[in-house]
Amino acid sequence: MSRARPIDPPAIDGQDGIEPGKRLIRVAGDQGLSLAERLANRLHKLAWRTPLHALRLRGRYPLKLLAVPADPIVGDAHAGQAILEGGILHRGEAIALASLDFSNLGVSADFADHIHSFAWLRDLAAAAPRERGAPVAEQLLKQWLAAFGNHVAEPAWRADLWGRRILFWASYAPFILSSGDLVYRSAVLNSLARGARHLDRGADKAPQGPARIAAWCGVVAAGLLIPGGEQRLAHGEAGLGRALAQALYGDGGLANRSPVAQLELIELLSHLRSVYLARRRDVSPLVEDALARAVPALLGVVMGDGALSSWQGGAPVSAERISAAVEASTVRARPLRQARDWGYQRLACGQAVVVIDAAPPPVSRLAQGGCASTLGFEFSDAGQRLIVNCGGGRGGQRLPDALAEALRSTAAHSTLVMADSNSTAIHADGSLGRGVGEVELDRQENDGGSRVEASHDGYVRRFGFVHQRQLALAADGRELRGEDVLLPAGRRRRGAAAHFAVRFHLAPGIEVTQTADGLGALLRVGDGRPWQFRCRGGTLTLEESLWIDPTGQPCPTHQLVIEGQAAAGGSTVSWQFKRAG
Repeated sequence: MSRARPIDPPAIDGQDGIEPGKRLIRVAGDQGLSLAERLANRLHKLAWRTPLHALRLRGRYPLKLLAVPADPIVGDAHAGQAILEGGILHRGEAIALASLDFSNLGVSADFADHIHSFAWLRDLAAAAPRERGAPVAEQLLKQWLAAFGNHVAEPAWRADLWGRRILFWASYAPFILSSGDLVYRSAVLNSLARGARHLDRGADKAPQGPARIAAWCGVVAAGLLIPGGEQRLAHGEAGLGRALAQALYGDGGLANRSPVAQLELIELLSHLRSVYLARRRDVSPLVEDALARAVPALLGVVMGDGALSSWQGGAPVSAERISAAVEASTVRARPLRQARDWGYQRLACGQAVVVIDAAPPPVSRLAQGGCASTLGFEFSDAGQRLIVNCGGGRGGQRLPDALAEALRSTAAHSTLVMADSNSTAIHADGSLGRGVGEVELDRQENDGGSRVEASHDGYVRRFGFVHQRQLALAADGRELRGEDVLLPAGRRRRGAAAHFAVRFHLAPGIEVTQTADGLGALLRVGDGRPWQFRCRGGTLTLEESLWIDPTGQPCPTHQLVIEGQAAAGGSTVSWQFKRAG
């Protein structure tokens, strides 16, 4: 991948009063939490250390679980076997059980969350029966209790981790509560009840989005599973309803625009759903409704091979995990083709699938790992990927920080890049800045196929151009036509021409042969099926690139690049992928 380097941030003025059919996401107030919000959160965490908070964690009811819900998601047996052999594995990282210190794990934040949430119980159960797995699980839980059972501190007592921990402890109670040691059993149940009471007041303090949803899921689960929970259940369902309303668009997509986070949300809500079923209670309509909307949205960004397309720093999570999550949700639905709010468009004709990012990046405070990917696309045919984005490590192995940041750039996506600049700024601290604020979209369906035309304003302020892209997929899926246009806009008038590059990152394993006239290439995919690429309006070159696979491993590949100079009056580049056989 070339030209994917830190970029000088473009500036763009916020606008109000957008006409119908246009989309404005970013406004000045969206750039993270306010000073008052940060201060309130800090005071909330300081209150954990007070005697009053300790009193709040005391309970009045007998310590017991009212049910043991089944976890509808099957774990990774390979990772579970590693635990039995003395180590926890997670997305390319490992830690030996013999050296594990919950107070100082010394691993990445993502791995630490995995350990503290006890999500690894799912893997252990997939690899061993209770008789074999319980001694390992109980020993690790004893160590956690020694470090944090009576010590209220981050990260262990973070609200979202407690929410997930309650679900895992309940579902895998046979693994952690089979001991005959009554003191240990009492300590586990007491800690679970204290965690639930901690969430009663702290769930709404979790960051907006998936973390807050996870925290409220814990409150609801505790209301169903711990005696005397009717009032807590009502409180939890009300809070979960607010969290879902804030985090989910009407079309079911998460506001952070991450397909991997969307998958994790479905897994989480499916797990919570199983708690209702274990208590023989009707599942809350808000859980059923959220799943009914979230599953089609997720399927809308799945490629022909059944795995995720790569957006907002996510790896192409495997088809097996997608299928398992959908099965656990019990939702049967077609992929959502038009997610106007979530921002993804899906074209599906014949055996071909195209997924397009047709919206601005998520707002800054929701954009952990967010990417400048507007108007990028991925393209697959009959289960074989042709055009991809480079992707990221979320959902796969943790990547080096420098590589992860480079993969967030516009150049790491299959779209047009002006002057090696990001369409939306990515600041040195990792936050998203100004850039794309408005995306216009028009979609048409007819007997000839599907067509999407979209444009964004990410380059208007700095270069004086709107980027307009048109994609048309033939009804039989054998041809994809595209056109990228730079239209003069705004007040900026440039005397010199501006460089642009239209990038098409190829999936690994595709053999590329350029044509003699320099305007095309022959692509031969894994099954030997050839595709022809033709272009005009620029100079075609072949460059190196990379793609992050489902495990998070970087794979070398190539990219087709059409380069040119945009004159003051604008420029047009047209291109075509056509199956040759």
